[in-house]
Amino acid sequence: MRLARVAGTVVSTFNSPVFDGQRLLICDYLSPDGEASGGYVIAVDVVSAAPGETVLILDEGTSARQIMGIPGGPIRAMVVGIIDEIAYT
Repeated sequence: MRLARVAGTVVSTFNSPVFDGQRLLICDYLSPDGEASGGYVIAVDVVSAAPGETVLILDEGTSARQIMGIPGGPIRAMVVGIIDEIAYT
């Protein structure tokens, strides 16, 4: 899993049927200290995250497909949590 910040929503006129009714977000990966790391991912949103929020990304294709119940679907990443606070001990 990785930290990311939601940059916006992806709108697609044509897509795979597995994305019908799903919200897609473009998310910028973050380093552990909260700085943008320069990478991004398009992820299926299952937690209703909003732009600017820090989120937890499940970036393991097989796990994301298992959660969606689509073994052969073209899904790589999924937003699985909204992060309220990061505390280091």
